[in-house]
Parts: sequence; C-alpha cells; structure tokens
Amino acid sequence: MTRLIVAAGGGGDAVAAAMLDAAVYGDEDRAVILTYAWDRLLIDPVPGPRAAENFTGLVQLTPAVRTVPATARPIAPAGSTLPRLAAELPHTFALIDPHDGAEGITRQLEDLVRHLSPTSIDLLDVGGDVLARGDEPTLKSPLADALTLAACCQVNAPIRLLVAGPGLDGELPVGDLRPLFGTLVHTFTSRDVERISPVLEWHPSEATAMLAATARGVRGVCEVRDAGLAVPLTDEGPTVHEVDLDEALNRNQLARATMATTSLTEAERHCREICGHSEIDYEREKAARLGRPTLTKLDPQTVLAQAAEFEAEARSRGATHTTFRHITEALHLNATHRDELRQLLISRSPDQYAAPLWRITVEG
Repeated sequence: MTRLIVAAGGGGDAVAAAMLDAAVYGDEDRAVILTYAWDRLLIDPVPGPRAAENFTGLVQLTPAVRTVPATARPIAPAGSTLPRLAAELPHTFALIDPHDGAEGITRQLEDLVRHLSPTSIDLLDVGGDVLARGDEPTLKSPLADALTLAACCQVNAPIRLLVAGPGLDGELPVGDLRPLFGTLVHTFTSRDVERISPVLEWHPSEATAMLAATARGVRGVCEVRDAGLAVPLTDEGPTVHEVDLDEALNRNQLARATMATTSLTEAERHCREICGHSEIDYEREKAARLGRPTLTKLDPQTVLAQAAEFEAEARSRGATHTTFRHITEALHLNATHRDELRQLLISRSPDQYAAPLWRITVEG
C-alpha cells in the first residue's frame, strides 16, 4: 500500500508529514511526500523555489515527477534540505515544481495518483496559513500553500486537508482558524517526535520545531523569525485537525485566483494583487541586503555576551523560548554560523535546551 502526503508549503511541512505518517498510519508502509524544495535563505541563498533543473541526481518517478534521493545535490549557489531528509528519513520525497503554476502542480499530482494509486492523500499544512483569505496583515508566505491548495482542488481524487500546530507559523491567530476545524485527527506526543528528533537538530523550520516542542510539553511564548514574532505555545500546539477542502478554497482568494496559472511568475503577480506582497519579493530583497554569506570563525566570548543581551531583551518582551534561527539572525550572524552558535549555546547552558527550542531563563 502507498500513501501520498502533500507538504503544502514545503520546508518544515515535509518533516511534519513524516511525523504524521508514522503517528497516524504506522510503520508498515512509508508515504511518498510531495514537497517543494523551497527553503529559507538560511539554507538556500537563492530566492524562491527550486526546479528539477536546479538539482543533479534526481530520479524520474513519472513523466512529470522526480524524486529527491539522498545522493541528489542542489546546483550551487542553490541549497536544499531535501537530500539530507531523504538520507535520514525512510520516506520517498517527490519534488513539487511550481514553475508551470498551479496547472503544472496539478499535472504532477495527477501523474502521481495514476502511478501510485495511493490508499490515501493528505494535504498537510503546519500553522494554518493555507486557510488565509489573503488580506490578513500578519500573512507573510501565502503563495506556496495557495498553489498546492489550488492544485489539490483540481485533482479527481479524494484529498483530506489537515492543519497541524494551528497558529504556530505566526501568520494567522488560532482564534481565526478554530471555527474552521472539523475532526481532531491526532495530538502529537513526545513519542511521535522521537521519530524525527535527529532531523530537528539541524533543520531550520521554526513552525515544525515549535510543533515538536509543544508535543513534548513545552509551553510559553516563542520568539521567531527575523521580525521577532511572538508565537504562543499552548495545548493546541500539537494538534492536527481536518478542514473541509472546498471551504478552504472558498476562503483562500489567492488559491482561487491561481487555479489556471501556467507559470510561477503569473501566480506571483496574483499574490501581489491580492495579498499586497509576494514572499519571493521579500526573499529577493533580503538576499540583496544580506549578500553572500561568508564563513568566519565566531569569537565565543563576544557571541555569548551578545546572546545574553538578546535574551534579556527577549525576556522583557515576554518571550520564554526562541529558535536557533531567530538567535542567529538577531545577533546579525549569517547562515554559516547557525550550527556553531547552537553548539556553543548548548555547551554553555545545556539546561536551556528545550529541544529543539532554546529556553530563555527567568531573570535572577
């Protein structure tokens, strides 16, 4: 038997899909996870999603779909977490290539359905921004989710829309999402997280890190992203809810607008018109501002002093936890420093490591 899970926004959604597969369906069979190669600039300094042509070593699964094995490599300067995920998780990762718009993704899905004859198809989004109308002021990254939603709604097969960790992406308040929830499908536990815990040690997804942390019982307020968004860590954090697919489409203006798109450029134009911005534009601006990261040696004494200052400021804002990605950006370090910074902080204060988050200590 084969299952298909579509990771709505790529990135951490693919990791959450692997956790969902084991938790809900068991270990006998592994799902095919269809996902974008669309990582934050911390991993991939090239704005936007990667296409098949940006990799070497992909394996053709169907005429329209390629898988990303552990031996695949992104072509420099691009980067991708997918080959390492394929090396560390027992799933097949298939690539969503959105460069032919929602129509292209629809063809890829239809190809997979014909080839796999899956016993189930889930569309999984961590956080819930797939349910955005498009005009929410807190909405930051609507395009990827809207395209996958648009494609899934055009496939002639039953697809279940699941939202895990409502509100944990920091884009939509949980109160706006709660009325849309149907069946509670699962509540993740620490046992579920153990299956993906090695991946969480290096993967930069903040939403999935918070999903895992709440499943382990962490509660409080987590400060994330370069803007320092405050995300509540509550009992709703580890939950997975089913949402009516048609209701999500009726709500999501961008998904409806992009259903007939045949290029990513066209989809991005709709995103600017409806949402007032495109996340790829934001990535372009940020990449130009940051420039190419250079590998330099950290000075531990200086960095620890800066980290202590950051923690004091975050504490004053009410934060109880943060992510290593956020600390890296808050200290104005570049992507090459994240792992080194993480090891330095954990070695200094191992009791503050609330895996995979960093706990901000109480003053005094």
